[in-house]
Parts: sequence; structure tokens; C-alpha cells
Amino acid sequence: MTEAVRPPAPPFTRETAIGKVRLAEDAWNSRDPQRVSLGYTADSRWRNRTEFATGREAIVALLTRKWNTELDYRLIKELWAYGDDRIAVRFAYEHRDDAGNWYRSYGNENWEFDEHGLMRTRHASINTLPIAASDRRYFWPLGRRPDSHPGLSDLGF
Repeated sequence: MTEAVRPPAPPFTRETAIGKVRLAEDAWNSRDPQRVSLGYTADSRWRNRTEFATGREAIVALLTRKWNTELDYRLIKELWAYGDDRIAVRFAYEHRDDAGNWYRSYGNENWEFDEHGLMRTRHASINTLPIAASDRRYFWPLGRRPDSHPGLSDLGF
């Protein structure tokens, strides 16, 4: 089966890499594991914290578990570096648990894409710390971050 093209596809320019990062952010902010999984190759390999996943089915399972416990999840990603078929991003997201405790997670991801623009490899390093509700910085309605909302650098993250 031939994969559909998910533009932008490699080789990346600065502009297309920034666009790819925003598309990934938008998909993750949907909190729809199936939608997110379609941006990855059928045999995509992930390292996410201490968990390893291979393939879309495993990605959907990982994200389903994630968003069942990380409530009110809001994410911002920012381009760090790019090459022909690779992109590095940094990110921060906020969420709460079912007891109402808030957290902010910071991390870095290294992505490698196939010729169709699907991510075949994702390595994520993530650190999570508790925050007071008064320290939250992400207040947009659940879903896509508005274009007018500050990014990571603007927020000093």
C-alpha cells in the first residue's frame, strides 16, 4: 500500500519545517489519537519518555492512555533545528490530573520523515513538574492554539 503524502514533505526549508511543526502541534492539541497517528508511517518507531512504541496501533494506544490521564491538555511546539528530512523541536504542555493538580511538561523531540512527509521516527525526552494553577500560561479553549497566543519563546519557556 502506498502512503498518502502529508505535506510539507522533505526536503525541508525553514518555512516548511515551521509549518510541519505547527501541523503537528495542531494535531496533538486535538487530543484525537487516531488523527495524530495518521501523521506517522504505519511502522513508525517512537521513544516517548521510557515507553517505546512501533506502529500506528501502538501510537494510538499510547496517546489514548496519555490523554485519559492528562486532562485539559494544551501544547505549544517550536522549531529548534531542521535538515533535509529531519526536524528537532522543543515543546511545553500543560495538563491537570483527575484530582485537579496542574503540571507543565517540557521536552525535546527529534523527528525523521519519509519522502511522503510521514514521520518514521520520533524520539521524545520529557520532564514534568507540578505547577500551581496560578502559574498556568495556556488558557485558550481546548483545541488548536490561536495564532495570536504567544509561543514558547514569547512566554520565556
